[in-house]
Amino acid sequence: MAGNGYFSRKKEVAPLESAFNDLLKAYRLEGKFREKSLVHDWPLIVGKTIADRTSSVFIKDKKLFVKLSSGPIKKELLMNKSKVLLLIEEKYGADVIDDLVCM
Repeated sequence: MAGNGYFSRKKEVAPLESAFNDLLKAYRLEGKFREKSLVHDWPLIVGKTIADRTSSVFIKDKKLFVKLSSGPIKKELLMNKSKVLLLIEEKYGADVIDDLVCM
């Protein structure tokens, strides 16, 4: 590809974070990266008590599925669902998930 091609190299030096974000954009992986980051950071979002009683977390069709081993914790999480969704939206963006499903 010639000079101004889509994958041409930039002449100036870019910070690593910026270069990484450009790479994610180029390969259209931004959404998947944010989803994986959210699943990885679940204990940081909800805290140790809920994280210790969480057996699995995954995202499918823009829904965050959380499997919990404690009934009272599940009820507490459902009562604070809007707060959890707001925290996720602030940190990862509004388009990562639309709903939280507790199992």
